[in-house]
Order: sequence, then C-alpha cells, then structure tokens
Amino acid sequence: MPNTLFDALFAPLATRDDDFLILPDGGTITGRAFLAMVARQAHALRAAGLGVGDRIAVQVAKSPEALAVYGAAVALGAIFLPLNTAYTAEEVDYFLGNATPRIFLCDGARRAALEGVAARHGAQVLTLNADGSGSLTEAAAGQGAEITPADRSPEDLAAFLYTSGTTGRSKGAMLTHRNLLSNAEVLVDLWRFTDQDVLLHALPIFHTHGLFVASNISLLTGGKMIFLPGFDLDTVLRLLPQANTMMGVPTFYTRLLDDPRFDRDLVGHFRLFISGSAPLLAETHQAFEARTGHRILERYGMTETNMNTSNPYDGDRRAGTVGFPLPGVELRVMKGDTELPQGDVGVIEVRGPNVFKGYWQMPEKTREELRPDGWFITGDLGRVDADGYVQIVGRAKDLVISGGFNIYPKEVELLLDEVPGVLESAVIGVPHPDFGEAVFAVLVAQKGAELSADAALAAIRDRLARFKQPKAAVVVAALPRNTMGKVQKNLLRDQYRDWFTR
Repeated sequence: MPNTLFDALFAPLATRDDDFLILPDGGTITGRAFLAMVARQAHALRAAGLGVGDRIAVQVAKSPEALAVYGAAVALGAIFLPLNTAYTAEEVDYFLGNATPRIFLCDGARRAALEGVAARHGAQVLTLNADGSGSLTEAAAGQGAEITPADRSPEDLAAFLYTSGTTGRSKGAMLTHRNLLSNAEVLVDLWRFTDQDVLLHALPIFHTHGLFVASNISLLTGGKMIFLPGFDLDTVLRLLPQANTMMGVPTFYTRLLDDPRFDRDLVGHFRLFISGSAPLLAETHQAFEARTGHRILERYGMTETNMNTSNPYDGDRRAGTVGFPLPGVELRVMKGDTELPQGDVGVIEVRGPNVFKGYWQMPEKTREELRPDGWFITGDLGRVDADGYVQIVGRAKDLVISGGFNIYPKEVELLLDEVPGVLESAVIGVPHPDFGEAVFAVLVAQKGAELSADAALAAIRDRLARFKQPKAAVVVAALPRNTMGKVQKNLLRDQYRDWFTR
C-alpha cells in the first residue's frame, strides 16, 4: 500500500486516459493530462527554488491548475499552504510572516497589492489566474510531462492549514502525509467511494473539506470530479444529473431547497450527499429527505485532524449528531483531566493517525492543545449519547463557524474597537438559515459619541475578509458582565439568537 501522498494520489493518474476533471463548460481533463500538468508545474517551481521542506503559500482562485499546484508541491516534497482567497493584504502579511514561504502564488490582479508584503518576508511571487494563465503557467509550458517525486516518509510534513486559536492569532497546523492519507483511506471505505463515482465538487480548495476530503478521495479511488469554481445554483442544478455524489456545507443544501427545480427526479440516481464544516439544522435534514428521499450524511472534522466522526453509510443517519468515531480514531469527552461518563457534556478530545503534528513555530500552543500521549483537545463541547452517537453542543473557544469557515471573534473585535466612537465590542455567532451561523456584533459607544452600527461595520470592511465581517450589529448601553468583569457572551447569544430567523 502506498504510504505517501504522491504515490497514493497522483502516481496512479499515469494510467488514466479517462476523464478525471469535468469542467462547467463541458470540457474535460484526463488523469494522464492532469498528471502532466502537475509535473510541468513541479519542474517550474523547482527551477524557481522550491525544494524539500520549503513552504509554498497559495492564494488563487479554484481551477484545475490550482489543484495541480497541490500535486506539484507534494511531488517536490514541499509543504503546501493554501490561503482563503478573501484574505486581505493585512491578513496575508501575517501568514507569510509566520510561515516564511519560499514562494507566494497569487492572482495576477493582486500582484501589485501583495508584492511588497511577499518581499518583506522573503517570498518570491508567481501568479496564477482563474483562467489558468499566469507566470507559473508560462514557466511550466516548456517543462517535461513526467516527474520523479522527492523521497518522502509518512511522517514528513505535507501541508500547513491555518486555524484560529484561543488568543485569536491564527496557528499553522502541521499535517503529515500519514495524517492526510490515512484519513482519506478510512473515508473511502466508510463512504463506499469507487472509481465509478462522479463527485460534484463546488467547495473551495483552500479548506480541508474541499481539498483533503473531496479531492483526496477522488484521487485515491480513481473517480471523477465535476470541478466547479464555486457554488453557483444554476450551474449546480444543471450538472447534478451528471453526478452521483456531492459534498457541501449546509448553505449548499439550504440554497438547493429554496429552488423548486431541485426535486426528487433531479437526484433520484444519486448515491450520497455529505455535509460538514458547520452544523446542519435538523429542519434542513428533514426538509431534504422529504424533498428528495435522500438523508444527508453529516460528519465532524477540523483543520488539525481532518475528519473525526461520521454518521453511518448504512443505518440511521441521525439529525443533530455527527455519528460515530471513524475507524482508528479514538474520541473521549473530558472535564480537565477527567473523562466524563456517557451522556455528560464536556470537551471533546480525539486521538488517531489523522491528528496533526503540532502548530508551526508555536510550541506553547502545541503543548496546550496536544497532550503528550497524542490526545488533541478540540475545544468543542459535546456528548456521546446512549447509542454511541456524538453530539456537538457548542464551542469552548467561542469560535463562530459561518458557511463552513472559522471566524475567531477576537480578531473582529480588535478591529471594531479601533473604529472612532466605539468603546468596546462583543462578537458572537447567532443562528442563520443560510450560513448555519452568522457573525453578529454588539457595540458600546464612547460617552457622548453618536455611533451608527452600519457605519462601524463599513469602517472595517476593507480590513477583513468578507466571510469574517459581521452580517449585522447593534449598539447597546453596556455589555453584560459577570462578577469577574468578563463579558457574558452566552447572554448575548440568547438575546440575539432569533435576529436572522424571526
């Protein structure tokens, strides 16, 4: 059995003359042609100085060429670092400063805005545009179509994914070949993926869901992907008849249900719908089953671990739960250092081959969240019910998950507190019918200041990625505090929980 990502995911493409990627315009890319793209990019990146152990930070639109960069990095033994395309220059500055990549790949339209940031951290800038053009593609054009991969072991690093921590600073989760490959192998078996599957892929590939779950599974099995640049409702409805599996965030499913064209006949041939990255409301579960006859399979994962649990393929897929621990993954519910009995709520911890190696250049954070015996403290609050199903009930760190993306409130609060007229702020997540959760800001005005909630949000708009921006805000006289002076966000969440749903 191959034990590195290149051998398991990319090398088998050499014998695939069938379609691997199906594009929205009807065009296709065979497995062999995609591997040639990977090889040419790898040669070009090596010529630019990328080698074993170097980081390559990538902030580009989703495209076949962008997916090939992942394969090229793996082939060279480099560490792949995808960044959300919505991140501002200010945010990118932090990531490049922390990860110190050898190469920063960005969209050509943003080169002027980001070149100074990259230069400050010693990164060489290459470009890759949404249509596949750019300086990387030009450099790759004359290169060879075959590549001998670097010698790597299962414990070598393959990727960094940045997540939010208790201080609000993003942390680079170090993921090994073993972490990613073991997880993909388990999911292929559990979810019954084969080379006959056609996956509708509308997820971003800067996120573990779209890259390390959806793409890795298709590569590992020899299946096909209908590879869409994003979730466009009309395009998804048009192409659903060509697919038999789909992975999405809850927002995908609520938007499909809002359209009368989405019905049982359209997806009668489907094998599996999977949801993750944010909680799926029970009513969405029920409405989807009533409309289509399919019961969505919900699972639970995170940046540091990929997937941890899943509802069963066969058997009862229970709304409001994330199923059982994956084979090879241990899960326990803790209060401090004490394991709690079944049914009690506590902090979920997991251990297994999927658990990351630690946080890049943050040994103190690694020690706080990764126990010496391998148990990772997720920060999620949950319980295990009498039948063994895991239920997530909250997040100990106040993390907001909106549309599948993690937002740490402190980062937003720091910017809001700088706005003229704002004395202080509290950012919370409240239920949202489309995004699962929405970022919501509660503001207190400085004495004598006239503060507009809309103006305060407008003031931070250019400093923060769109998915992190509050969808609404209110101005109040004071924030609720306990006797220790800590803001009681639980009271705010209760007060404003119906803001978007009433």
